[in-house]
Amino acid sequence: MLESVYEQCLTYELGARGLVVERQIAVPVVYRGVRIEAGFRMDLLVESVVAVEIKAVERLMPVHNAQLLTYLKLSGLSLGILINFNFPRVRHGIRRFVLSS
Repeated sequence: MLESVYEQCLTYELGARGLVVERQIAVPVVYRGVRIEAGFRMDLLVESVVAVEIKAVERLMPVHNAQLLTYLKLSGLSLGILINFNFPRVRHGIRRFVLSS
């Protein structure tokens, strides 16, 4: 399926468990004090604490890790989860990222 379908389903499931989930959060770049909308969008933000990036690819590549790490750095968040739904068992496609402050 498309990543957007997994995004909607995961949003529903997390919301059904009482978590606050925001979708497609704009992540601006601040350059010399100027906010620049560069088109970065975080797939999900859970409880205003965890960034979630969703993929449905044959295998995760370093660029996918870099994408989530960029969102974490630009947003000031320290916890992120990269989920690749293209696995027979989704738990095998989950990577957790923690930025230390």
